[in-house]
Amino acid sequence: MNMSSFIIYPAIDILGGKCVRLVQGDYNQETVYNDSPLNVARSWEEQGGKYIHLVDLDGAKAGHPVNDAIIGEIAAKANVPVQVGGGLRTLAEVERLLSIGVSRLIIGTAAIEDRAFTEEVLGKYGDKVAIGIDARNGYVATRGWLETSEVQAEILAKELASKGAETFIFTDISRDGMMQGPNVEAIVSLAKASGRTVIASGGVTKLDDLKALSKHRLDGVGGAIVGKALYTGSINLSEAVNVIG
Repeated sequence: MNMSSFIIYPAIDILGGKCVRLVQGDYNQETVYNDSPLNVARSWEEQGGKYIHLVDLDGAKAGHPVNDAIIGEIAAKANVPVQVGGGLRTLAEVERLLSIGVSRLIIGTAAIEDRAFTEEVLGKYGDKVAIGIDARNGYVATRGWLETSEVQAEILAKELASKGAETFIFTDISRDGMMQGPNVEAIVSLAKASGRTVIASGGVTKLDDLKALSKHRLDGVGGAIVGKALYTGSINLSEAVNVIG
């Protein structure tokens, strides 16, 4: 990825086949926004979205992809690339999702719990993989944020960059879904530590948050995933794309 580009990624979180949002990863606090994730994807594309971010929440919980049919339909019918995360644990799952048209896969919990798998995927498909690093107080959280590891986010990023990781998606869990703004300092720090592209996730609330992040595109901050703020209307995607590019 061009280190000076900045992409806004509208997020579609799929649970039970519907487009939902959770509060801080809590499956008991969900809001259903639309029964059709495909219609939501088309809407974001029409508003100028250049890349769609999909999360298979059922898959994240189950430990294997669940919503492949919906994901494949979105990948086939959207005219923009799609990145997908949630429950990827095997090379066969990675290859299946790539085969149905997914452009980039996100590996999260497995990056901590199964390093052999993660390094194998990076070795084979490094440019088609993003490592999702979800952190709580600088330490990596796993299993849909149910557990916190003893691994520091920046150390993990450096290690995986050396194994072929080109892109990281960084979420500060304390900010996610709370509409408080992203942890810009931690995101920039991770980009500098890893020397790779970092996409910010969690906490983007208003257009100024995107402006603040995009100022660091030359530091390696390559974009931001925006979820709740788009659904509540506090960010207008068309406007954000026009302002930030």
